[in-house]
Amino acid sequence: MLPLSDGIPARRFPFVNVALIAANFIVFVFYELPNLDSAVLHASFYPCSVAGTCHGPEPWEVSWFTAMFLHASWSHILGNMLFLAIFGKNVEDAFGHARYLAFYVAGGFIAAMTQALMTLIGGSAADAAVPTLGASGAIAAVLGAYFVLYPNSRVLTLIVVFPIRFPAWVFLGVWFLYQFVEANFGFFSARANGGGTAFFAHVGGFVFGLIVARWLASFGAAPSRAGKGELAGAGVTS
Repeated sequence: MLPLSDGIPARRFPFVNVALIAANFIVFVFYELPNLDSAVLHASFYPCSVAGTCHGPEPWEVSWFTAMFLHASWSHILGNMLFLAIFGKNVEDAFGHARYLAFYVAGGFIAAMTQALMTLIGGSAADAAVPTLGASGAIAAVLGAYFVLYPNSRVLTLIVVFPIRFPAWVFLGVWFLYQFVEANFGFFSARANGGGTAFFAHVGGFVFGLIVARWLASFGAAPSRAGKGELAGAGVTS
């Protein structure tokens, strides 16, 4: 399931979302590509460093943040940035620029700590020493917020070669269920391409985003457009 569009134009230019996407590409092209393996090993997040059972190249208090801007391959970064471009602009619209930036960074932190906790509890020492990297934990928080704020938007999704529109609550619900099932089958560490954000990071980030969006919406600080006519309808269309 590859999202192509949510059909909702942003009311304000998403400066923060665009800057985050640009920062990810700049780091990948100018820092990682010249020496990918070295960059991944140096600036990734290591769960074992939180428990003090290993010493990463950077302190974990720094590496959880730097790892948010690292990617293991072109497919890794393109997939992440596609999700961020489609879903992030409207969450920034609802939260405001400064609040969205703080939310994105906090989501990345919660995702990293969730992954570290579950790895240390259920994984081996080798699992905890695998470098974890990628923006998808923070992006999962954005998806959780979107799930609350725009549940009935129609997400144009590519299924094999067929474009189909799903309500956002269906698309994101299926996405989250997949992450949750995979996480609970014991995929505690990131093994693909020598690293990557693992499934529990996605679960932790999504739940964080859902909680924050509901909390802000209860105070009227994150107005949802879900009730407007442009988002009406919950059926699956093609």
